[in-house]
Amino acid sequence: MTAVAPPVTGSVHSFDISTGVDGPGTRFVAFLAGCPLRCLYCHSPDTQYRRYGHPASVDQLVTDIRRYERFIKVAGGGVTLSGGEPLQQPAFTREVLRACKEMGLHTALDTSGFLGNRADDGLLDATDLVLLDIKSGDPGTYRKVTGTGRLAPTVAFAHRLAERGIPIWVRFVLVPGLTDAPANVDAVAAIAAGVPSVERIEVLPFHRLGAQKYAALGLPFPLADTPAPDQALLHRVRGQFRSHGLTVT
Repeated sequence: MTAVAPPVTGSVHSFDISTGVDGPGTRFVAFLAGCPLRCLYCHSPDTQYRRYGHPASVDQLVTDIRRYERFIKVAGGGVTLSGGEPLQQPAFTREVLRACKEMGLHTALDTSGFLGNRADDGLLDATDLVLLDIKSGDPGTYRKVTGTGRLAPTVAFAHRLAERGIPIWVRFVLVPGLTDAPANVDAVAAIAAGVPSVERIEVLPFHRLGAQKYAALGLPFPLADTPAPDQALLHRVRGQFRSHGLTVT
């Protein structure tokens, strides 16, 4: 008898329907549980460990997506896999994206790129857009932001995406006193400007909206006393990116 492969399963925290923040159009956004990084500004600490999610097969998540399929198509949207970090569950991520492509849905992967070497060709073949979170352009600041991460894997992943012609929207979280140094911003801009498939930069202002999640988990919020960036800082940072010839939103 031919052995039947077990179904691919993953850990899914939740899903939501969003417009204009997780890729083009109205999107089904699935948040997968588990992430190797511990970013100081993380607003979803409840997705950092796989145990915070619930087990789901590919078919189960795709069934949820199908409930919104017609609405998503009419709204010109698609499906985004976010997290946590979807590339911590590469087989599950690949099969969900493949199923979405078979439905004719636009697909997006929201990732730090730190685990980019886990994304095989099949996964990238099923990906229409990557939302790439470049947390810092300075390796030292990157380690400070993420706790354990390294910048080099993200840069390598970005260039691999460009070689395949996959569009990239770079995301950069602007945190006063942490990621806002002019040299750091210029370094992020230089990385992005050197990747031909980068279409735009999204400067995301730091906020403390996740503080209640830390409290619910009994964890201290590392940036509890950090203010949101003011308009002057946002203007300066967006201007720095534009000075490198980048489109900024």
